[in-house]
Amino acid sequence: MSGDPKVVVLGVGNLLMADEGVGVRCAQAVERVVPPHVRVIDGGTSTHELLEDLEDLDLLIIVDAVASGRAPGAIVRLEDGSIPSAFSNKLSPHQHGINDLLATLRLLGRAPRRVVLLGVEPKRVALDLELSPEIAAALPALIARVVREIG
Repeated sequence: MSGDPKVVVLGVGNLLMADEGVGVRCAQAVERVVPPHVRVIDGGTSTHELLEDLEDLDLLIIVDAVASGRAPGAIVRLEDGSIPSAFSNKLSPHQHGINDLLATLRLLGRAPRRVVLLGVEPKRVALDLELSPEIAAALPALIARVVREIG
């Protein structure tokens, strides 16, 4: 459908580090409910490998764990220029890479027209395959926010 906007939902994080994996878990769930023109990418902890996938989009939605100082499970929404500051309290090296990736896209003149970060305040970032109860409880609301953001 050539008339549809170019939209990517990028879930990032490390599934092996408890709440750090919330972005990937959200992307996995969102993939089942978004319209066909929306591409969902499990970015894991990748960064520049994603460059080509994120060029010239109408909307890029990044989903990740974000240390914002709020209560565990709180959902944070940032847009465009506010996003780099969200990654100043880095939970993981991939967050620095996401900032670099967005800067590279801008430098190339291929940046998404709009970038939204939907983050969740983690409770626990430690070697564990399970989300903490607070973050697991916030996941349905996060999924709903991503779907609403797509419009």
